[in-house]
Amino acid sequence: MFGFLKKKFSQAIESLSKKKEEEQKLEKNLEKIEEKLEKQPEKVEEVVEKAKALVEKQSPELREVVGKDLEGVEKVAEEKPSESPSLFRKLIKKITEKKLSESDVEPILNDLETGLIEGDVAYEVAGKIKSDLKNSLVGKEVGRGEIKSIVSNSLKQSLLDILNVPILDLEENVKKKKPYTILFLGFNGSGKTTTLAKVGKWLVGKNYSCVFAAGDTFRAASLEQLEEHAEKIKVDVIKHKYGADPAAVIFDAIQHAQSKGIHFVLADSAGRVHTNRDLLDEMKKIVRVNKPDLKVLVIDSMTGNDAVLQARMFNETGVDAVIFTKVDVNEKGGAILSVTYELKKPILFLCNGQRYEDIISFNAEDFVNNLVGG
Repeated sequence: MFGFLKKKFSQAIESLSKKKEEEQKLEKNLEKIEEKLEKQPEKVEEVVEKAKALVEKQSPELREVVGKDLEGVEKVAEEKPSESPSLFRKLIKKITEKKLSESDVEPILNDLETGLIEGDVAYEVAGKIKSDLKNSLVGKEVGRGEIKSIVSNSLKQSLLDILNVPILDLEENVKKKKPYTILFLGFNGSGKTTTLAKVGKWLVGKNYSCVFAAGDTFRAASLEQLEEHAEKIKVDVIKHKYGADPAAVIFDAIQHAQSKGIHFVLADSAGRVHTNRDLLDEMKKIVRVNKPDLKVLVIDSMTGNDAVLQARMFNETGVDAVIFTKVDVNEKGGAILSVTYELKKPILFLCNGQRYEDIISFNAEDFVNNLVGG
């Protein structure tokens, strides 16, 4: 799950770490040379040659930082060998205090940005992650052994900022209003009806009562599909005939729930496509007539960047929360970040399989740790 994004984040962390670790390794080796020089100042020429050989193996940027200083050490060593150790200490201090520069991180962050876009992360979101990392790293003094944790933590914070949206608790909300009506929206093929059934099973497992409203009176076999789910979960279905007014079906389901003291009404709706204006207007009518407490957009996480377009379209009626399906077979996962950044609405669940039990309450920290590690 999300293997592509995990790989891109891991590569960025490793590449940025190597940049600083190169300097820290040189610093450590030069410290050893300095110790030898302190003990045997007469071997200054031999020691300087070793130092020059070490520096020559470094990146062009690092050679530029320390190369001239090492030439100075070599010159002084010929004239005043006793002063060589102190010059070595200054050279080591210069490496120690070298901060990550924009030129150090820019190529790596450019590669990361490209990889994120390939992973279905929207361009604007990928740019934000790149900018956040650059701001947190450039000019940063990093001690030995700290670079990986600093890069990793910076990346996690950037992702958590994207996912920093209001938390939605269905159990708390139903205490304030009963019945609590949830309208499920989504494109054709997003897994909307099956997701509705999974949420129903999740609620029943927590001892809440539910009724299903068969608001999809458009798609062939939609009523039978919902009835089959309801029978397995052992909840009732309120339905009309095919072609009936979906707003009326959901209205009747709400009335039924009120009379029976049922906690939740889970209302299905026909899958929409942006080219069918009639279905979009029908959806607005459903919302206007029934005033659902929660409008949940179900998105196939494999959709890619089209997920943002879906989110914008459905948000014409006001999306309150999102559920992503098929995350178990999604190697990219960028749509989750992109849609959340676009809507600024909570993610209720991730669906990760075909069984009713294959539904996970979304936790931003768990999601980020899964992507970045830790």
